[in-house]
Amino acid sequence: MNRREFLEVLAAGAAAGLALDAPEALEQAGGDALYRVPRFGNVSLLHVTDTHAQLGPAWFREPSVNIGVGEAAGRPPHLVGAHLLKAFGIAPGSREAYAFTCLDFERAARTYGKVGGYAHLATLVKRIRAERPGALLLDGGDAWQGSGLALWTRGADMIAAQLALGVDVMTAHWEFTYGAERLRQAVAKELGGRIEFVAQNVKTRDFGDPVFTPWVAREINGVPVAIVGQAFPYTPIANPRHFVPEWTFGIQEEALQKHVEAARAKGAQVVVLLSHNGMDVDLKLASRVRGIDAVLGGHTHDAVPQAVMVKNAGGSTIVTNGGSNGKFLGVLDLDVRAGRVADFRYRLLPVFANLLPADPAMQTLIDDVRAPHAAKLGEKLAVTEGLLYRRGNFSGSFDQLIVEAMLTVKGAEIAFSPGFRWGTTVPSGETITMEHVLDQTAITYPECTLNELSGGEIKAILEDVCDNLFNPDPYLQQGGDMVRVGGLSFACTPGAKMGSRISDLRHRGEPLDANRRYKVAGWASVQERPAGEPIWEVVATYLRDRRVIPQQRLNAPRLEGVAGNAGLAA
Repeated sequence: MNRREFLEVLAAGAAAGLALDAPEALEQAGGDALYRVPRFGNVSLLHVTDTHAQLGPAWFREPSVNIGVGEAAGRPPHLVGAHLLKAFGIAPGSREAYAFTCLDFERAARTYGKVGGYAHLATLVKRIRAERPGALLLDGGDAWQGSGLALWTRGADMIAAQLALGVDVMTAHWEFTYGAERLRQAVAKELGGRIEFVAQNVKTRDFGDPVFTPWVAREINGVPVAIVGQAFPYTPIANPRHFVPEWTFGIQEEALQKHVEAARAKGAQVVVLLSHNGMDVDLKLASRVRGIDAVLGGHTHDAVPQAVMVKNAGGSTIVTNGGSNGKFLGVLDLDVRAGRVADFRYRLLPVFANLLPADPAMQTLIDDVRAPHAAKLGEKLAVTEGLLYRRGNFSGSFDQLIVEAMLTVKGAEIAFSPGFRWGTTVPSGETITMEHVLDQTAITYPECTLNELSGGEIKAILEDVCDNLFNPDPYLQQGGDMVRVGGLSFACTPGAKMGSRISDLRHRGEPLDANRRYKVAGWASVQERPAGEPIWEVVATYLRDRRVIPQQRLNAPRLEGVAGNAGLAA
């Protein structure tokens, strides 16, 4: 029965005097249609990534700014708002438009509700798996970090949830920020072979030996399948090196090619890369490495509704990116014939908490692990009069709140906040709790520092971070989004060359003096053990003092040379 037929039956029932709750019935009709994914082929892979420790349903606003430069301009994943809807044929105002874009976010959020949550995700995974015998569930990493609870348990809460969800294979990024010893312990004992941890590009610094299993072989419905792991290549650059001092990372193209060939030589008819590269890197990688059938990607949090086909010397590769915060479940169905992939189907399914009932066992697990920390997480700090969100190339209203807190509490002239992509959303009128603050700040190197930097040093920092974001070569994009700033305005030309993207820097309206030294607050320093209190204490102090937080005025740079870019929402 399709949606129209269901509504006709509903109308007939109502005319006959049946006591039907129309809103609930309509919701159920929408859920049945959305999650009715006919089985295809003989090999199925389910994919989650970048859940960032969000065990419960949450709000999450997709970006309004995700600019692509060079060859990346105007193509996935650099499509936002109406540009994305048009490219993928999604109706404006629909449930899917709410899931994949920032458009009319608060109205849509009130209409369609929260997304994600492991209990709701578990229900969907079980439903899809029941229709696909032998399907594997792959986790692309960034699962153990992103909440206060995960920080306090050092990821143990998330490992328990992954095991209960039925994850088969995973790779990593932020997991490494718990340190090498914790990671080894988790892989050896807590995962215990029930979840295979794969990362072909992590090696010892001394002899270049593999630290983790590079790839694993599995059989699905008689078809040999290889899953190769690709951890985030720039972990020691984007995060503190001292957490993993004896390990090297990198893209490791040549080594990857050898692992793909080795898997084929051992009989693999399907080779999949479970990647935490980010989508731009995956698109380039897929054009250069032969023999990979599909890339299930993460890191950049890009929710791309359809797969992208990339040609290479060996044929073509399916490239996907699975969004973040538990909002989506990727379903890749492959039709394997005569030892090769003949055809495929791919769906990125939004996880709507009000359409998917909570799985009782998973909900009990979540309730039990949260119970000892519930009072601390639930502390009410202030009420927000405006929407608070993070995701976007340059600024977010929660980021703005963080820099304002640093300027005030630390007595700084200028404040920097890292362009992390994780962090949930708080709608206007809601109470900001300690849990919300920790959703934005819970890391193992949270110290908020105050230093003196010259105007010249400040410009150099901005240029360096901007190059990480907008270098036309994806292999040289080594950071997150642009650093957020307070007390400073500037112009940015994303398409310019390194060293020439940042201009017209001003402090309190006056040109930034290259030689003068300014008091600059910041947090998440990659230096070992800097002096300073945790950033969540700074933000909480600021919120407690105010109790009501007005709508944040974004301190976004003036953008130049980006007119018509599909990475800008109207």
